[in-house]
Amino acid sequence: MGQRTAIEWTEATWNPVTGCTKISPGCKHYYAERLALRLQAMGQNNYANGFKLTLQPHSLELPLKWKKRQKIFVNSMSDLFHKSVPVEYIQRVFDAMHRANWHQYQILTKRSDRLLELDPLLQWEPHIWMGVSVENADYTFRIDH
Repeated sequence: MGQRTAIEWTEATWNPVTGCTKISPGCKHYYAERLALRLQAMGQNNYANGFKLTLQPHSLELPLKWKKRQKIFVNSMSDLFHKSVPVEYIQRVFDAMHRANWHQYQILTKRSDRLLELDPLLQWEPHIWMGVSVENADYTFRIDH
């Protein structure tokens, strides 16, 4: 969870959730799993559970501390729409994005079904961008969503 990142299409990362479970072949070589285990070995508190899904509520206010406008990749180390992330927690993440509205937020998920289910419960704004990962033709249902 750092303000800077080497990811070329964004400027910062914010991880109010860490860890995930694999749901498709596209998850096989997910960089976040290797990185989480390395951070765990280094004693980084947010990765005490390794790559097990973990809420990081102490991180919710972080974008409010960043005064310079930037593009922020939300959950580069997880999936906000994982089935084990409570709806109320996702709404808290959205609340933080609304309060720190000078940033542009980029969210990616492979869980388009849960995204659609929760869509009416979330307050979308133009500064919150949503994307769905599609690995190959076998996952065209995500494109349909």
